[in-house]
Amino acid sequence: MNQPVNPPIPPEESLIEYPSAFPIKVMGAHSDVFIDAIIEIARAHDPQFDPAQHLERRPSSGGNYIGLTVTVTATSREQLDNLYRALTGHPQVKYVL
Repeated sequence: MNQPVNPPIPPEESLIEYPSAFPIKVMGAHSDVFIDAIIEIARAHDPQFDPAQHLERRPSSGGNYIGLTVTVTATSREQLDNLYRALTGHPQVKYVL
């Protein structure tokens, strides 16, 4: 009884048109190691990802955390599911939206 976590959605029923720019918000400890890890994950799922153009940084008011908005080119639901799994599975990531 191994069903996929997210069953396939026919393209005509998807709310996302592919390819498209897709922003993902990620929060973690404010460190270069964290930021580099998120960039590496983004590039693994979107080889064209350019942090100079598609990475926004917002430090928390106390400076202990940083919110990142990573905008990838979404090409499929499978790609996005895999990206979310990689981000949420990373030990330094606190939240992914």
